[in-house]
Amino acid sequence: MSSENVAQRLADILENIERIENHVRGTTKIKFLGDDLLNDGVERCLERIAEAARKIGDQFDEKYTDINLQALRRLGSILRHDYDTIRPELIWDFIKIELPKLREMAKIEYRENDETPV
Repeated sequence: MSSENVAQRLADILENIERIENHVRGTTKIKFLGDDLLNDGVERCLERIAEAARKIGDQFDEKYTDINLQALRRLGSILRHDYDTIRPELIWDFIKIELPKLREMAKIEYRENDETPV
C-alpha cells in the first residue's frame, strides 16, 4: 500500500473526472473523435487519474472487482510512453462506461478515508 494520503488522491481522481465530464459535456462521439485538443485535455486528466490510482496502490482492487484498477494504474504509463497506440474511440468508451463506476468508488472511499475535521 502506498504511503500517500489516500483521501487526497481520491479527491484528485474526483476532480479530474469532473474535468473530463466538463470537457465532453454536450459532445458526441463523432465530435470527440475529430477534436485533437479535446482528446489531449481528456488524456491529461486521465494521466492524473492513473497517477492518483497508482499512488493509492492496490488496496481497493478486491473490493471493486467491477473496475479494473490494475489496468487504470497502468494507463498513465501507456498515455505517456505508448501515446502512439492510443485509440480515441476506446478513450470515449472508457469515459462513458468506466468513469461513472470509478466516480462512485472514489466518492465512497473518499467519505471513508477523509480525515478533515468538520
